[in-house]
Parts: sequence; structure tokens; C-alpha cells
Amino acid sequence: MPRVCEFTGRRTSTGNTYTLRGKAKYLGGVGTKVTGKTKRKFKPNIQSVNALMPDGTVRKVKASTKAIKSGLVVKPLKRKYAYKPEAAAE
Repeated sequence: MPRVCEFTGRRTSTGNTYTLRGKAKYLGGVGTKVTGKTKRKFKPNIQSVNALMPDGTVRKVKASTKAIKSGLVVKPLKRKYAYKPEAAAE
């Protein structure tokens, strides 16, 4: 399965890592120069968690920690006896 959050759509993105040479101007140097540039990946912090779906079922999903912290992921109760059967509620 891909490393994608089911709630926010966060996925692996790309960027560059720069290799610098020289001393910064504010430290008394003549400035830094870029001597190398290579590709790198930014991987989101994806966790597998049990989530309560809107239809009432519990499913294991991949969610970013940002989605978990912001409350987009509703976690089920830890104990089954906390759920009341539909027949007993009537």
C-alpha cells in the first residue's frame, strides 16, 4: 500500500538537499556557495490506526499524525461492552 493519508491526502514529496561551502557573511566571511544539489524525499509521518468509520464499522486505516492530532480520525472505544446493542436500546 502507498504511503498516503486517507484523510488529508499527505504523501511522499520530493525536494533537494544542498551542499554548501564557505563562511556566512554575518560570520565575517564572503558568503556561502552551493557546491552540490541532490534529490531527497520528504516522507510524512503515517501511522496505521483503528478508526471508526461514518457507517459505524471499525477499520484499520493509514493516517498522518496531523490528521490524528486535529481530530479527523475518530478512534473506537477500547472495550466492546461499552457499545449497547441496538435491540436492547429499544
